[in-house]
Amino acid sequence: MATVPVTPDRIMQLGLGFWGSKALLTAVELGLFTELAKKPLDADALAKRLELHPRSARDFFDSLVALGMLKRTGPRYANTSETARFLDRGKPAYMGGILEMANARLYRFWGSLTEALRTGKPQNEVKTGEDFFGTLYADPRRLEGFLKAMTGLSQGTARVIAQKVSWKRYRSFADIGCAQGGVAVEIALAHPHLTGQGMDLPAVRPVFEAYARARKVEKRLTFHSGDFFKESLPSTDVLIMGHVLHDWDLEGKTLLLRKAYDALPPGGALIVHEALIDDARTHHAFGLLMSLNMLIETPGGFDFTGADCIRWMKQAGFKRTTVEKLAGPDSMVVGIK
Repeated sequence: MATVPVTPDRIMQLGLGFWGSKALLTAVELGLFTELAKKPLDADALAKRLELHPRSARDFFDSLVALGMLKRTGPRYANTSETARFLDRGKPAYMGGILEMANARLYRFWGSLTEALRTGKPQNEVKTGEDFFGTLYADPRRLEGFLKAMTGLSQGTARVIAQKVSWKRYRSFADIGCAQGGVAVEIALAHPHLTGQGMDLPAVRPVFEAYARARKVEKRLTFHSGDFFKESLPSTDVLIMGHVLHDWDLEGKTLLLRKAYDALPPGGALIVHEALIDDARTHHAFGLLMSLNMLIETPGGFDFTGADCIRWMKQAGFKRTTVEKLAGPDSMVVGIK
């Protein structure tokens, strides 16, 4: 029986994976996919539109073809179905905002992963005395771009939540840390009998309300201004926390779960959706790497398994809990009071 040869291929692909990552992030930064959404272009025309030097423009474009981010027919380059939908700034499903942030911020901060692992301290703007979120929330334009990016990132997950949860038994819900309102809007669109709220800091209100109007659900969605650590959570049938718990240390996580339990009526539900790590902690690399990202970005945040979340929910008082897969890397834990 022939033995499978041992090669260094996977090691090299992973070790130099930042080459392909940076090529994609740079293409998003340049607006390459938005430009090609207008019409396919040859290398010379595309390089001219993007103001690129001719020396390596063709290598750059062909690298994106080889990486599956572009397609080429004859001399002309065009978007793939995925990049046409998700990386064209003119499309509602544009999720390039999160990649723009990754390019501008996270790419360099991850260069300090070794220091983060040795010190347990964040490696972002706090090292130079800055406050990313404080600055972000003080700049309406940057804040809107960030919140839109969160919508692009969560739309697929939101649609699955709208389908999988038994919403007929409920009348109201609130999304805690709602950002632009991507999750709340998808649920409201799918279930006309529901009324909903989005809770976030006051600066988010105009962005949330504008998005609700644009999607024609403003009569059933309202904005609840507040800090979820300092104030009580809204009293609704269902509370949603999406990519919220992983920002905080264990004390913060358990406090939020207790506050959710206290706010819900008997029979009410809490939905926590995150890039949950698999219980064996062996194969969901995205969730594990997201937890390392929380090391880079926060003083105490970390990602967790479904089993972890169930244990914390039960400690908070929830009796019935389930874990279900959603879209992409996300899963949800549902706790019933």
